[in-house]
Amino acid sequence: MKNVLMVAEKPSLAASLAGILSNGRCTAKRGNNGCSTHEWTGHFRNEGSVHFRMTSVCGHVMSLDFTSKYTSWDKVDPVELFGCTTEKKECNPKQQMRSFLAHEARGCDYLVLWLDCDKEGENICFEVMDAVQHVIHNVYSRNVTYRAHFSAITDKDIKGAMETLGHPNENEAKSVDARQELDLRIGCAFTRFQTKFFQGRYGDLDSSLISYGPCQTPTLGFCVKRHDDIQTFKPETFWYLQLMAGQPEYTLEWARGRVFKKDIAIMLLNRVKEHKEATVESVSSKESFKSKPQALNTVELMRICSSGLGIGPFQAMQIAERLYTQGYISYPRTETNQYPENFDLHAVLRVLQPSGDFGDEARAIAGDFQTPRKGKDAGDHPPITPMKLGHRGDFDRDTWRVYEFICRHFMGTISRDLKYRTTTAKLRVGLECFTCTANVLLDAGFTKVMTWQAFGKDEAMPPFVQGSQVAINDVRLAESQTGPPDYLTEAELITLMEQHGIGTDASIPVHINNICQRNYVRIETGRKLIPTTLGIVLVHGYQKIDPELVLPTMRSEVERMLTLIAKGSADFNDVLRHAIKIFKLKFMFFVQNIASMDMLFESSFSPLAESGKAHSRCGKCRRYMKYIQTKPARLYCSHCDENYTLPNGNVKVYREFKCPLDDFGLLAFSTGVKGRSFPFCPYCYNHPPFRDMPKFGGCNSCTHPTCPHSLNTLGISGCVECETGVLVLDSTLSPTWKLGCNRCDVIINCFKGATKITVEESKCSDCGAQLVNVVYKSDKSKFKDGSEEKSGCIFCSTEFAHLVEKHRAVASRQVRSGAPRGGGPAAAGPGGAGNARGGRHGGRPPKDKMAQLAAYFV
Repeated sequence: MKNVLMVAEKPSLAASLAGILSNGRCTAKRGNNGCSTHEWTGHFRNEGSVHFRMTSVCGHVMSLDFTSKYTSWDKVDPVELFGCTTEKKECNPKQQMRSFLAHEARGCDYLVLWLDCDKEGENICFEVMDAVQHVIHNVYSRNVTYRAHFSAITDKDIKGAMETLGHPNENEAKSVDARQELDLRIGCAFTRFQTKFFQGRYGDLDSSLISYGPCQTPTLGFCVKRHDDIQTFKPETFWYLQLMAGQPEYTLEWARGRVFKKDIAIMLLNRVKEHKEATVESVSSKESFKSKPQALNTVELMRICSSGLGIGPFQAMQIAERLYTQGYISYPRTETNQYPENFDLHAVLRVLQPSGDFGDEARAIAGDFQTPRKGKDAGDHPPITPMKLGHRGDFDRDTWRVYEFICRHFMGTISRDLKYRTTTAKLRVGLECFTCTANVLLDAGFTKVMTWQAFGKDEAMPPFVQGSQVAINDVRLAESQTGPPDYLTEAELITLMEQHGIGTDASIPVHINNICQRNYVRIETGRKLIPTTLGIVLVHGYQKIDPELVLPTMRSEVERMLTLIAKGSADFNDVLRHAIKIFKLKFMFFVQNIASMDMLFESSFSPLAESGKAHSRCGKCRRYMKYIQTKPARLYCSHCDENYTLPNGNVKVYREFKCPLDDFGLLAFSTGVKGRSFPFCPYCYNHPPFRDMPKFGGCNSCTHPTCPHSLNTLGISGCVECETGVLVLDSTLSPTWKLGCNRCDVIINCFKGATKITVEESKCSDCGAQLVNVVYKSDKSKFKDGSEEKSGCIFCSTEFAHLVEKHRAVASRQVRSGAPRGGGPAAAGPGGAGNARGGRHGGRPPKDKMAQLAAYFV
């Protein structure tokens, strides 16, 4: 019997697909990386009975990055990034996804790929094929590897896709590779240069990264342009006539609208005042329509979620993805807003009829079904449509609101148009005309189900008869001013991005989220996007040096070329060479003229010398350095003009201790009483003195042989959880003592109230950990026999057992996140700091002890 490996994009999707394809008769086993494997026997193409194995990845398997030689921000000139070597790396090395896929592919003869049906999904197809190429023979053959195309997680769609398998699209996969490489090279070059340049000069930027992105920056540009329009707006005064006539009295609108010269307005007012009556020149009535909506695509979903539901596009798409993988809606990433000719709209409507929330509307529409409007068929996926009935209790509040909107929007697309009658009366006073209009609802149409678009109250019909005379009750001159435009809302920004080709339906919410996280804009009431000072200065700086860096035209052209790659009309390498050459020239020009942007920064931000407060002494000049707490946290020595990056958390002077290597005052870092803490030298933290000490590492990673705060002096044993970490004694918060892993977030609180703890030279004969000597004051001894001092193993000594509390650190992950991208600590290899237990602290606790400790971890 032959074997078939099938791979989905997410574990939850794999489970759903396996359940459908096996008719619920599959068995499952869970892998170590969170991805389960489902197995069953069934029929496959012309092979008869085969053994199926369905598993998944977790999104992209690989990501593009520079080779290790070019990851250092300090040693690499950013201009080199336009031509340096790159490599594919596993997105999450801990998951070991490539090894997992290769293991699951053993003995398989065929590969069927069930990745999302978009360009990113095609790219992941080839990542999976690359991972299993040495296991599945001839995996790139069209007779071995197949591609399933589907738009919804329903029995009909999935089994139909299995019957009509196609093949992966290499051109679409290459277009994604090209986008990744361009964004990496362009974004990193600009980001590294401007981050280092401006953070080295100003202290209150409040941003850990001053990033540039080929899509992100034009997105920010739209927001700043609207801000500039508001700031430069000059209001103009205008005047208009108001006429009150008839019984009951009606206020009529002036046909001229408004005039901008007061003397002319007064002249026209006086002419009207000469008359006591107005002549009803005409009364007309006509039926008007408001069209039902077109089918729902991704951009419209994001717009409505932002403007109508108050849910940002990034969160909205996360919710839509979950609804899709759970089978409630069709695939949520589509540009198409027209149903296919063979789309069974009646079947979808039948799904919704049992609903307790909108079932009445669904049944009413079924009896009065209307043909949906035409729209755009982008050739990707059908519009977003409900696939399975959900109930309010099945979801959290926001998920239900998104699901309900999708259901009601679908029903709106097959409802009648809204119909109303408009009656307009036109009155003449001398040479001036005035009108009044009333609207009366005739048929609510689609607004019966899309209630938020309801027509409103009917207006009273004006009681005017054509040819009659109506008494003028009053006429007055009103004054007003033109007003500035409002700030862009997320919905308006999404529309602009779509119009100018900035990003895709998948990436638009990511770009908007990025400019918010980078502190370039903030979101205020009504989902309005207000640019910050940093965002405004950046855009104005780009405009002074090279406006194309912030205009949407450059990215639109790049997107056009990427589309040509996807269609097979342009060569992958030619497009890359052309785009990289253009942006490299622009980058070099930007660097040469950075002073133009710096002038704007000077007028908006404080120089480092005027920022922060005195903190600890510089080891070079012995003057006090200033502690700048705004992102990124750092110390600045104004005399030496040097910056020293600090970890994100609480940083304070560590008594009067100094580093024996450079004379800098030691600092103590912590994330709180229950979090990680360790001492560190600000100079060594940024410039590791030893090869086996990672950059942005503390004294607990320093291998200095004699320093009393180093790993060699205070290391106890290998970590009880991670493979490379060492448990190091932390005395920065004494008399609260703890052991903390210098790699992960394991913490062991111990010996509370002890006055002194010393790590001894000797080791435990049972587990190989260093022995410790613990001293208490005579009246505060915690030892059961009341003694003041004892030596033993923290893991094995029974005298210490009641004095040790084990747990995980709170809010301590990524404490080195203050390091710029590419400058973080490297994992310690053989012989590195992570393996120092092979030296003085020679082992980890035995397995039974590790199990006891691990049982305490939350």
